[in-house]
Amino acid sequence: MLRIYEVILVMAGDAAGIAEQIERRDSDLARQLRRAMHSVALNVAEGAGNTAGHKRQRYQTALGSAREVLACIQVAQAMHYIGAVDARVLDRMDHVIATLGRLVYRRAS
Repeated sequence: MLRIYEVILVMAGDAAGIAEQIERRDSDLARQLRRAMHSVALNVAEGAGNTAGHKRQRYQTALGSAREVLACIQVAQAMHYIGAVDARVLDRMDHVIATLGRLVYRRAS
């Protein structure tokens, strides 16, 4: 399994706490955040067990979902559902997005 998978699981815990806060104001957005977070972890796990093009497709889906997780949080902040998010949480999300981006785009070359 990729080393980033452990970081993704920590990110899932972060996202769960944020989703709980969002849910008080917008249950649909909280549900979307949870679905996107599930997709990140599950597609990375599935991709690790695939080869070549299928692996890249799973990682690409995970990347899109990781960006969606971050977008859900940004929308929640813009709509004043939540306040500031710990910088370490955002850094972890950026790290996951950057790592998945390298996995996807390095294989596309």
